[in-house]
Amino acid sequence: MTELHRTPFFSCHRQAGARLVAFGGWEMPLEYPPGIVAEHLATRKGAGLFDVSHMGRFVIGGDDALRFLQHVLTNNAAALSVGEAQYTMIPTPGGGAVDDAYLYRFEQDSYLLVVNAANRTRDWHHFQTHLEPFRDVSLHDATFDRAMLSLQGPSSKTLLTGLLEEGDVPEPMRNALSEVTLKGVPVQLARTGYTGEPLCFELFCDTAHAETLWTMLLEAGAEPVGLGARDTLRLEAGLPLYGHELGPDPDGGEIPVFACPLARFAVSLSPLKGDFVGREALTRQQQAFSRIVAGDTSLQGDLPRMAQPLALTGKGIARQGCRVFRRGAPVGYVSSGTMVPYWVMDGEGIRTRFTGEKGRRAICIAMVDSDLREGAALEVEIRGKRIDAVLVPCHMRSDAPPYARPIAPDTLKGDDAQDDVGEAPRKIRALMAEAADNTDWRQGACINLIPSEQSVSPMVKLLSVMDPAGRYAEHKKVAALKDAEVFYYQGTDFIARVEAQLEGEMRAFMGCSQAETRVISGQMANTAVFSAMVDHLNRADRKAEPRRMRRVMNHHIIKGGHLSAQPMGALRDFIARDPRTEKPAVVHFPVLADNPYKVDVDACRWLLETEKPELIIFGKSMVLHKEPVREIRAMVDELGLDAVLMYDMAHVLGLVGPWFQEPFAEGADLVTGSTHKTFFGPQRGVITADMAEDDPRFSLWEAITRRTFPGSVSNHHLGTLLGLCAAAMEMNAFKQTYQKKVLENARSFARALADCGLEVAGDPAAGYTETHQVIIKVGYAKGPEAARHLEENNILVNYQAAPEEEGFTASGALRTGVQEMTRFGMEKEDFSALAELMADVLINGKNVRDEVAAFRGRFRQMRYCFRHEEFDGLLERLHQLI
Repeated sequence: MTELHRTPFFSCHRQAGARLVAFGGWEMPLEYPPGIVAEHLATRKGAGLFDVSHMGRFVIGGDDALRFLQHVLTNNAAALSVGEAQYTMIPTPGGGAVDDAYLYRFEQDSYLLVVNAANRTRDWHHFQTHLEPFRDVSLHDATFDRAMLSLQGPSSKTLLTGLLEEGDVPEPMRNALSEVTLKGVPVQLARTGYTGEPLCFELFCDTAHAETLWTMLLEAGAEPVGLGARDTLRLEAGLPLYGHELGPDPDGGEIPVFACPLARFAVSLSPLKGDFVGREALTRQQQAFSRIVAGDTSLQGDLPRMAQPLALTGKGIARQGCRVFRRGAPVGYVSSGTMVPYWVMDGEGIRTRFTGEKGRRAICIAMVDSDLREGAALEVEIRGKRIDAVLVPCHMRSDAPPYARPIAPDTLKGDDAQDDVGEAPRKIRALMAEAADNTDWRQGACINLIPSEQSVSPMVKLLSVMDPAGRYAEHKKVAALKDAEVFYYQGTDFIARVEAQLEGEMRAFMGCSQAETRVISGQMANTAVFSAMVDHLNRADRKAEPRRMRRVMNHHIIKGGHLSAQPMGALRDFIARDPRTEKPAVVHFPVLADNPYKVDVDACRWLLETEKPELIIFGKSMVLHKEPVREIRAMVDELGLDAVLMYDMAHVLGLVGPWFQEPFAEGADLVTGSTHKTFFGPQRGVITADMAEDDPRFSLWEAITRRTFPGSVSNHHLGTLLGLCAAAMEMNAFKQTYQKKVLENARSFARALADCGLEVAGDPAAGYTETHQVIIKVGYAKGPEAARHLEENNILVNYQAAPEEEGFTASGALRTGVQEMTRFGMEKEDFSALAELMADVLINGKNVRDEVAAFRGRFRQMRYCFRHEEFDGLLERLHQLI
């Protein structure tokens, strides 16, 4: 027998009492004394530490390295910048997999490819056979030079952060990389892993530091995990394993790469790759996959079976090779299967928590006919018996960090219960009573600090439910009638006057020449602008397929950017794909290293010059600072870029003016916004511009009006339009004193919170904030719980992910705003008193619900609006007409 290799951690495993087995030519730990079940559960709840140094590690360098990788791997290696990784396959000419692998780019001039342990030698020889056409490629097997560990689980980031001496944990995105020093040990760090955990890291270091690193991580709280639990974790996550879901099939053929669902991410057919091994076969598979997903099985011959998660609903444990049937007919086989443990969870939504109770369930991955769909009832033959099973979309989900959560088949079923019509009156009475109670609570007992909300004045509220609320008033300019606005409905003279008056008020407020007020949300405002940009860019050719925006510059959502300005939001259908990265063609504003809430203006010049964005989007939802509109305008003009500068002022629209920012005076082309945050209005949107009719870009404004109507709205909610008209009048009447007070209160509130011992984000030297928002950091993933505790004490905030966090479920920050309570009369000293109450809740764990209710009782009269007595009985008349 060939002598087994041992990793640099072998003595650590023996010392820990591991049960050692032969695996892929290595002597490896199968499990430690706690056992596979305990190790699986420890990873899902804490941090599991895996020795993965048996994996093959090849370093590829030289001038032809990229061309070589493009030829022998399925993914687009050209898409990788330094600091990025990607999952990939090593294909065969027939479209099967020699292996699956991970490609890392820690350095500019070389790549690191990690392959499966059992395939290392075969992969190496495979690469050697393809080297000849690539003259300048260095291929080095670094398997024995570098150690590799995997740290997986919800506690892993906190654990690593506590050990950091130099560098930073990679950005909170899958496949991000960084280089750090952990207690004196240089480590290359990657957000990758094989467990499905949303918080996952793999660590590379010199073998000389291996045992030191292992001991350091265990002492910090990680639990050692062996190969047994590694397999149950990857199976629960639905991840493929070579020899099971990839490689040879039971009949001696090869499993098509696209039979593995991850092929969507691992295979690129980009022109940048040119011809590569297996391209023709993979193209056929991809076409078949696309058809099958759409319900068309005409190309099923190119992809007869696909790997899908299968959950057993009957008693039994499916193992690899078990046959799968549907209505008695064979449809495939189990490729991986076992019984896995899980933590029982309790609660709903964001309040879901581990109960401490453990469960076990039989799951598997099955290679079944590709025309089968989720929910299909199947049978698995186990020891001669047919056991019921069902195809499921997944066994667990990882999209609510920091925890991976088990998904059982019964939680995927809908509720088909029907309401009893006779119950309607009782339910309506209950609804009315609850609505009254909720309004009394929110307006009378709560301190409302959510920065994206505003209470409207009694006048605005009443006007919003007047007769126009049930009417239509579609209209557009008609060129043949000298651009007169033509209304398609009768009885609209009043609303025509209101709309014209509203536009005038908004132009006056913004200091601009154009206002579009028919959009009914800030998101719709942005969608209309993005659609208009595409229309404008294609104005010279109305017959060709319209091209999308080639490049957009915005704030990344992790850095506080608006959702609507992201490719996952309203931007999605209007942005091109970058041909290099095959991702949406978006570049993000860089931020300061010591203040991630503020743009690094100096670093913007190079990005502008190299990326040449056609649209630059300012504006954030987590906003502490002014946007550098003037500075970016100057750069754009100096560089001669044809870029539109858009400022989404959703959160700060009500602060427009000399106390904050005057966007058009600073160089913005367009401003969009919501009218119900710092602005005084009901929930609507607005688009404004300062473009005269002789402006070369006036055709863009015309496109915006077209993409508003008929492009976005037909019924543009005339009731709230009427209310917004009154709110705009209030803004213009009171904005000077209101805006100044909001900004003063925000800075005072921030200082008071810090003085009470809470961690306030932002620059202390600048008073922490330049806007209405104050951000409190409460600890990684503790935001939802902190927000709930405050709500239980009648203080309403919203939890948000800070720039270093993975998503809203892992948020460690509370976003607060002073605008609404300022409008109800709170002054600087009142916000100081509120800060003490919040500290009592968040630091001291006190119940201050009654104190908060009494405190709010002092602030029930709205300010910065017209007084009741000024209307000479008109409010009473409106009440009577409801």
